[in-house]
Amino acid sequence: MYFDLNYVIEQVGKEKGIPKETIIEALEEAILSASKKKYGSHLDLEAHYNEELGEIEVFQFKTVVEEIHEPDMEVGEEEARKHDPECTVGDAIGIKLDTSSLGRIAAQTAKQIIIQKVRNAESDVIYNEFKGKKGEIITGVIQRVEKNHYIINLGRTEALMPYKEAIPGETFRQRERVKGLILDVEKGQKGCMILMSRTHPGFLMKLFELEVPEIQEGIIKIIGAAREPGERAKISVNSEDGDIDPIGACVGVKGSRVQSIVQELRGEKIDIIPYSKDIAKFVCNTLAPARVSKVYINEEEHSMEVIVNDDQLSLAIGKKGQNVRLASKLTSWKIDISSESEVEKTSKKIIDELIDNLKVSEILARILHDEYLRDPKDIAKLTPEEMNKITSISVEDCRRIIDEARAIMVEKTRQAREDKENEERRLAAASIPDTPEEGGNESRLEEERHESEAKQDETNVSTGE
Repeated sequence: MYFDLNYVIEQVGKEKGIPKETIIEALEEAILSASKKKYGSHLDLEAHYNEELGEIEVFQFKTVVEEIHEPDMEVGEEEARKHDPECTVGDAIGIKLDTSSLGRIAAQTAKQIIIQKVRNAESDVIYNEFKGKKGEIITGVIQRVEKNHYIINLGRTEALMPYKEAIPGETFRQRERVKGLILDVEKGQKGCMILMSRTHPGFLMKLFELEVPEIQEGIIKIIGAAREPGERAKISVNSEDGDIDPIGACVGVKGSRVQSIVQELRGEKIDIIPYSKDIAKFVCNTLAPARVSKVYINEEEHSMEVIVNDDQLSLAIGKKGQNVRLASKLTSWKIDISSESEVEKTSKKIIDELIDNLKVSEILARILHDEYLRDPKDIAKLTPEEMNKITSISVEDCRRIIDEARAIMVEKTRQAREDKENEERRLAAASIPDTPEEGGNESRLEEERHESEAKQDETNVSTGE
């Protein structure tokens, strides 16, 4: 049964890439399980691999006694000394069992355990190999085309690529080679599952890394990428070496480098963007080929208002908003694009309201507008010192403007309360109370509650909360 077992263990280990110890452990467990099926699970059995003999030995451990009461657990002193001449009463000795005839059922059980153990060990090896390759590009062969995904043969294992992870419009046939990004590696009950993608932005970045030696060497760095697979993509690059042109290096001689990537991505248009630490400049670069006139940054909301000439508006937005959408993904900033005529019209209305409501000059109103202080509510939250830093006008003038803003908010609160009360009265008049007395009590309680809320609102506004 164990003829040349050393050779078998060595060959299985090489073919499956499984450590020798793991195979031996699987064999020991399998033979032990088979032995317990034949001799009884209540026995104290142990299995050990004997490398010199090339077999798995099974031992039954019994306690040496003078008088036997439990034959399955005890052995007489005379019998025990046949196995171990130095044993004494009270010792536990191992008696080797004959496993050459375990029986068909026991042998089948052992076989199943060995297969399962080897399969699990192989899965662990594959998982450990590929988990470190997550985010890398791998090439395989289409093995099967199923209902909603492709099964790709990677040699030692298979990968799964859902149709949604393939570039729109592309199809693959059986035995066709395909390149993709290892998106995820999961370990499940059925083994290791590898998920591939051709639509992930990381796939584009890794393709550039493969094509551009300067990226591999670290001279040029890829900052980020954004894609709408099969249509258009933007990738930002940067070089710390002033003598290296990152854009030219990525494009290659006569566009050779970028064209091979475009071909792999089925004609996807790629914009290569120079990175800048100045976020406003970087956003302007990402909106190319459109020319930007002005940029207003709102740090608090992590957003930008980008102003372009009227003839540049459609170019900046792009087809169905594609250009600005990709720029927003690439920079991680919310980008709102407006034409100069639209902005001027909207700005004039806001500035006129600031002049009328806060009694300020047009210049100051424009400063407040440009600093996103366009609503009395935002101005009312400021302290005179904070406003002084923003506008550079005197603290006293700042205090007066803030007081005006707070007065406006108090008036708005009062007006809102009155409108709410009027609406409630209208609704109350439309309904008939159960009794006049109860209705009157409810009305008085409601008025008292509204008065309390109004006083609290006025207190909050006056303190700038």
